[in-house]
Amino acid sequence: MSLILIALLPFLGAFLPPLLIRAGRNAAAWSAGLTTLLALVGLLTHAPEVFSGQVVHTRIEWVPGLGLNANFFLDGLGLLFAGLILGIGLLIIVYARFYLSRQDPMGQFYAYLLMFQGAMVGIVLSDNILLLLVFWELTSLSSFLLIGFWKHLPEGRQGARMALTVTGMGGLAMIAGLLILGQIAGSYDLSVILTQKDVIQASPHYLAALILILIGAFAKSAQFPFHFWLPHAMAAPTPVSAYLHSATMVKAGLFLMARLWPVLAGTEAWFYIVATTGLVTMVLGAKIALFKDDLKALLAFSTVSHLGLITMLLGFGTKIAAVTAVFHIINHATFKAALFMTAGIIDHETGTRDIKRLGGLRKLMPVTFAMAALASLSMAGIPPLNGFLSKEMMLEEAAHTVWWHSHYILPALVVIGASFSAAYSFRLIAHTFLGPERSDYPAHPHDPGPGLWLPPALLVSLVVLIGLFSSVIVGPLVAIASQAVIGDAKLPYYSLKIWHGFTPALYMSAFATVAGLFLLWQHKALERLWNAAPRPEAKTIFDAGVGVVSRLSDRITATLHDGALTRYAAIFTVFTLVMGLYAYFTGTLPAAQSAMTDIDALAVVGWVCLVVSASCVVVFHRNRLLALVVIGVTGLMVSLLFNYFSAPDLALTQISVEVVTIILLLLALNFMPKTTPVASTLQRRARDLVIAGTAGLGVGGLAYAILRGTFSQPSISEFHLANSYKGGGGTNVVNVILVDFRGFDTFGEIIVLGIAAVVIFALTEAILASNVRAKLLNRKPDRQRAGDAHPLMMVVVTRVMMPIALMVGVYIFFRGHNLPGGGFIAGLVVAIAFVMQYMASGFAWTAARQTFPYHGVIGSGVLIAAATGMGAWFNDLPFLTSAFGYVYLPGLDKFELATAALFDLGVFLAVSGAVLLALESLARYAWQPGIEPEHPMDINPERDDPPLDNTEKAEV
Repeated sequence: MSLILIALLPFLGAFLPPLLIRAGRNAAAWSAGLTTLLALVGLLTHAPEVFSGQVVHTRIEWVPGLGLNANFFLDGLGLLFAGLILGIGLLIIVYARFYLSRQDPMGQFYAYLLMFQGAMVGIVLSDNILLLLVFWELTSLSSFLLIGFWKHLPEGRQGARMALTVTGMGGLAMIAGLLILGQIAGSYDLSVILTQKDVIQASPHYLAALILILIGAFAKSAQFPFHFWLPHAMAAPTPVSAYLHSATMVKAGLFLMARLWPVLAGTEAWFYIVATTGLVTMVLGAKIALFKDDLKALLAFSTVSHLGLITMLLGFGTKIAAVTAVFHIINHATFKAALFMTAGIIDHETGTRDIKRLGGLRKLMPVTFAMAALASLSMAGIPPLNGFLSKEMMLEEAAHTVWWHSHYILPALVVIGASFSAAYSFRLIAHTFLGPERSDYPAHPHDPGPGLWLPPALLVSLVVLIGLFSSVIVGPLVAIASQAVIGDAKLPYYSLKIWHGFTPALYMSAFATVAGLFLLWQHKALERLWNAAPRPEAKTIFDAGVGVVSRLSDRITATLHDGALTRYAAIFTVFTLVMGLYAYFTGTLPAAQSAMTDIDALAVVGWVCLVVSASCVVVFHRNRLLALVVIGVTGLMVSLLFNYFSAPDLALTQISVEVVTIILLLLALNFMPKTTPVASTLQRRARDLVIAGTAGLGVGGLAYAILRGTFSQPSISEFHLANSYKGGGGTNVVNVILVDFRGFDTFGEIIVLGIAAVVIFALTEAILASNVRAKLLNRKPDRQRAGDAHPLMMVVVTRVMMPIALMVGVYIFFRGHNLPGGGFIAGLVVAIAFVMQYMASGFAWTAARQTFPYHGVIGSGVLIAAATGMGAWFNDLPFLTSAFGYVYLPGLDKFELATAALFDLGVFLAVSGAVLLALESLARYAWQPGIEPEHPMDINPERDDPPLDNTEKAEV
């Protein structure tokens, strides 16, 4: 199975549970489980290749010039993490089916879970850091939905917001760091970056990239000082906690550090930043966990501590420490996911997670007790369980690590952290399951059915089996994953066994275990001291920080974004001017190279008309009708200017657009005041005059410099001129650019044009369904109108011209590939032909005689253009690659057939449909069948308007 399909399967499967939930909860669970199982099987089909030392690659070039490639690769590290994500995810799906109540929207839950699963698989399989960043942010978004799944709980909503804020901000820093890293390495592909260690570490930007990347990794993996978000995320349902916060999401940061270990590790900066952060997190998280009474809170801080342990190991920078980190990632995923699920069972069956309300559950819940005890002892590092093996290896590395020129500080702190870890593990067992039975449980405790205890039981069995037979069960996986981390063909010597003799690590472990028992014995006294001691509360600091930022943002927004378009325009223009002046005074402006063009009398006349019309728009802009007429004159002069400089296509397009827009604006003005009131002071108008005048002079100077200067690189127009005919089959370069060279741009533009028309239609529908419609229909015109709304001469002329205009549109369409014209211009010409009918004969008369829906015309145009583009795929060519050829028919000269003509047909339909839909939408303000007269423009201000019936009248 392709790696891309493995990564996409969870996203595709996310559509199934919300659909199948109507068939029952089991159907939704089965669909999610089978999707995950299929992805897991697809992953395992590549396992033999990976275990043989190969790296599986799947490459898709997207925009290779920018380094945007959808590349995936699978090595030992990717296999380990993808296996954990999909394997534990499958168990969580089963567990969630029996944990969630009937009131919980299970289809929605599984959709969110699969989205998160796909994002995590995408992270660990990505071979391109830009693609990795996309998946990274998707994990933040999907985890936000999962953490806040119980929307009725305020703590759930707050935990989701906190997680999104912290991990999202860390993600922004990481984006900058990875972009710097890609620039240093000269590639955004991880497989290339991982071979550039010397180049990266020698770069002056290494430290900046390192710090920014580590901020993102630390935030995602809840490392100090970002550790506070993880415990608050425990308000999520227990399946979410077991999946996101023990086996997957929080390990994304660990994965990134492990993935980039070959090129970032080995420096003093890496050692002191990563190892110190991990050490502080390990000790701090373990100490806080000891005094938490909520089972999930205890496990959350224990997760923080163990994540710190793994981070510290990666920070040591030695190969054996990296191997130990990989081994503990496996062990932690097994016992911690099992513990979260057992905590969920206790909460599910007893009605509480408060340790002080529990105790004595050993006999009441023997299966749950056995699972929790084994997993907790593994977390404490008690032999012969798997947690003991990796803890011994960690202590051995700590014993030989020098920190700040001392051989004792780091080992001592590690032992303290291990002691607290043992203490909270023992407390979980003793205070939850041991002691006398109570009579005040919120619910009667009992073991659940196999649907709830079987998934954690499978994980606990791995805890025992890995501890006893680690070399057989996970030895090969640890080897290939470690090899991927250290980036070396030769692994250091290590042994995954219980007994290593009497070593410093054994003594340290024994001391930590005894100290943990002592701390448990003295827990009540220590708890009183803990509660009495003053300490900063991370949540309070976070809330205060968010409040400060929110108030500052409100103040800035209220100052800069007050809704005044003039202010936005002034800020933008002034900023642009400042940057332009800075560039002018600090840069170099080459001397003029090109000669001035001769000016003839016709050009001077046109220039004067253009200046006068543009000036009139400014002077008379308060008279909207007059300003619109002058704008039309300006557009006409621009069209003539295009034609003067031998650009007939642009001239035709400009004049057609001018006609359509002027008519639509005239129709809109019919329902608006004809004058604009004075809304600004004289001082503000003077300020705007200075800004606008300076900006105009700047644009003029820039245009002059460009026109008189020369370019070091040849103009792209030379390429278009040379390849228009032989590459696109047309001699009209402009049209070939639109439908061939830049066809994707044109395709996007017709979609946007269609959306704009549909939005106008939707707004019209909303207004016509309100009281505004009645006001519009009962309004009195503010000016005297002509008595004859539809002059006979105009009606006759437009009906005679209709077939001629349509024929001209067809002619322009067919000649567009070789002569001025094309689908866009033809669409406007045909639209103008219909607009003329609306103007002359009225909307009702015209609408009654045309039967095609404009929505369908727009949709047909977009679909035809898309189908034309997709046709290239059948020839293994990129989307919208055109083809052309010549055909000979008896009795006719040879003629050309080009796929671009079909694309142009789509443009023609989309443009004409959009214009006519906008026209129809605006015209409906004055006409509704069955209520208004047949010709809306027949309404005469000198006689009474036909009254609305009672159901249509509104207060005016």
